[in-house]
Amino acid sequence: MSEDRASSGGRLLTFAAWAVLVLGLWLWGRQLTVPPAPPAGPAGGTVGRGLPAAHAPLAGSLPQRVDVPSIGIQAPVISRDLDKDGAIDPPPYDQPGTVGWWGRGTQPGTAGAALMVGHVDTRSKPAVFYGLSSAQPGDKVRVVRADGSVAEFTVEDVRVYERAAFDAHKAYGQRVRGRAELRLVTCGGTYDKAAKEYTANVVVSAYLTGVGARPGEPGTAA
Repeated sequence: MSEDRASSGGRLLTFAAWAVLVLGLWLWGRQLTVPPAPPAGPAGGTVGRGLPAAHAPLAGSLPQRVDVPSIGIQAPVISRDLDKDGAIDPPPYDQPGTVGWWGRGTQPGTAGAALMVGHVDTRSKPAVFYGLSSAQPGDKVRVVRADGSVAEFTVEDVRVYERAAFDAHKAYGQRVRGRAELRLVTCGGTYDKAAKEYTANVVVSAYLTGVGARPGEPGTAA
């Protein structure tokens, strides 16, 4: 995403309310610097092989921070809503290290597919999800929640969805009924310097596999 967000091609589009109509959200980013090009299809090895069993969904609680230790992400989370054109506002450009959570959708750790988005870069430097395409199946994603719990997710797969073949249900819809899932989304595909935009989304899909306590707080549960 670039700081020029006038074009509808540079928006995270919503075709309907995320949890109500289950039609998904679509991120088309405009960038001004170029991150490592992600692959055109599934990335990071065999999908779904040797991964842990899913944990039962948790009670609702707002996300405060998301950590992906394997790729160096440790970021505060802020709730984002739609703008007047029906697009999700990503985190402000003066907060390049912040992740946006679709605040009217699923809370991370509860049943359903929660959505988090972040910039891949800004005008001058990489942003929070610059390395997202290098995540691997089996990597851990930890979401610190307001109730003091840490929802622990395991990456199931990493995919790049091209604009020409985009399927919102496949990219963002819940894969297993009743399971707590998480999508981390940023820009990817081919960078068009003339148009200053990317042609695809990088989508990391993960599911809940454990729950712990925030460091310094008593009690953990598996």
